Amino acid sequence: MKRNVYVSAAASVVLMVAGPVAAATAAPGDTARTAPTAVAPLVDVTAEAALAAALENYPGVVESLDREANVWHVDVITKDGKGHAELEVDAASGAVTRRNVDTDQDTNEHKDLLAAKVTAEQAAKAAVAAHPGQVWTVEWDSDDDGRAASWHVEVRGTDGKTWDASVDAATGKVTEQADSDNDSGNDSGNNG
Repeated sequence: MKRNVYVSAAASVVLMVAGPVAAATAAPGDTARTAPTAVAPLVDVTAEAALAAALENYPGVVESLDREANVWHVDVITKDGKGHAELEVDAASGAVTRRNVDTDQDTNEHKDLLAAKVTAEQAAKAAVAAHPGQVWTVEWDSDDDGRAASWHVEVRGTDGKTWDASVDAATGKVTEQADSDNDSGNDSGNNG
């Protein structure tokens, strides 16, 4: 009898602390009763909300945003180009943690990013307008290969497929990128 009380008490604590989750209580003998399973609706911080939270914590210009599991990784450059911060935004709570801050950056290294007419936030919105879904990655790309600077945006559609876009940093024009070595169904983070 004490065993049933302890199991029931433990199940109650799990339900109170962790929210509505599946909990099982053991009954005497071989029979077991289980509580109905329910999935707690988690607050999922969107890319747009993660960008806003990061910029509130460390004002500047976003260089990149990438989601890995339950964390958004955001790199921000100060508007004078001298500072750089690596931030993490919790995808459930929106809490921002500074992982690395450097205030001695070469200002020439980020001059293209700072001069871009289209921000990371605008590039994310443009990509979702072209292909509905959830933004998963936004990365600045100013390669020296003769191409214009652009944003690489990864959008995950409701069908689970990944769509890669290139957003022109001057015009905001969205074009689909050719499929790279990235598997469109891959849920692991990119090393980018």
